Amino acid sequence: MKLKINYNPEDKDTFYPEIRKRVDSYFKENHLTKNANGLMWAKVAFIIGLYVSSYLFLVLSGAPVLILWIMALIHGFSTALVGLNITHDAIHGSLSSNKTLNTIFSHLMNVTGASEYLWRLKHNRIHHSFTNIHGHDEDLNQPDIMRLCPHQNRKWIHRFQHIYMFLLYPMASISWIFVKDYKNMSKKSYGFYEPTPPSTKVWVVFFGYKILYVLLFILLPFYLIQIPLWQFLIGFITAHLIEGITLALVFQLAHLVEGLEFPLPDNNQELSKSWAIHQMYTTANFGCDSKITHFLTGGLNFQVEHHLFPMVCHIHYPAISKIVKQTAKEYGLPYHENKSMLSALGSHYRHMKLMGRLPSMPIME
Repeated sequence: MKLKINYNPEDKDTFYPEIRKRVDSYFKENHLTKNANGLMWAKVAFIIGLYVSSYLFLVLSGAPVLILWIMALIHGFSTALVGLNITHDAIHGSLSSNKTLNTIFSHLMNVTGASEYLWRLKHNRIHHSFTNIHGHDEDLNQPDIMRLCPHQNRKWIHRFQHIYMFLLYPMASISWIFVKDYKNMSKKSYGFYEPTPPSTKVWVVFFGYKILYVLLFILLPFYLIQIPLWQFLIGFITAHLIEGITLALVFQLAHLVEGLEFPLPDNNQELSKSWAIHQMYTTANFGCDSKITHFLTGGLNFQVEHHLFPMVCHIHYPAISKIVKQTAKEYGLPYHENKSMLSALGSHYRHMKLMGRLPSMPIME
């Protein structure tokens, strides 16, 4: 029987309650909702409009192949924007105070080919609970060709991972939709966590949306566009390459950069820090001064704020980041941030290079 990881309760009555009180006061004093405001709903409308219009142009316009290929790239990027900006918030329950609306927008992830059910399980429940903990955080559980943390076994090929990772990241969405989802639906456990087996309804919804994806984004477009198969495949794959590298980089830059920790529980499966303080040591922001970065990443460049307040819509992260940063300073806690997305990418590159050379660290049994 696997033991559940326990966080140190020592700090539970200090840092996190204080920062929650301050953030709550910010919303109350400014008469703001923690969910989407008018600006956020306009953003939702714009992204969905781009997603739908780019798809309709592809299947109905009859444009030259080069124009179709460019539009495929735009559609791939818009698909990533849907995930980062809309479904991510909706699945966390932060997009709207209306649960039905959150459910509706959550299912957009299923339409784009992924699984809302698996994302809720792996991201909300597991990644947010056990950030950067080897053997428990599913985001660290990648193919053996990648070594993301010092507790994973090092192989000779990892010495080159800082180079070939840029060839693998674009394949993220294809792998996610056509391989990983199926494997994960059959998994019985994730680290210590043993979820309830998927019900018949969950399986039906899972396969139903997978079939819908194939119909909407492979069979129907190929039938309507009427171009040679090889040209269609180039367009389909390059759309996924854009989507894949966008998604991969946004999430990698938040937890796999220099200066972050990869704590392990002791022999009693206990961690030395409380949950909130653990987030401060394992999470990093990037490009916080850039409105464009914030817009495109769905606020996930404010990853610290997201981990502490996943139920707050990302449109509010720039404002509450000032509160989080000041409170962290008062408590003597780190507040990791890279000034730009480019500098974060450089830090990620150096982290991956180090992981390819650093000997494996022992894991307590």
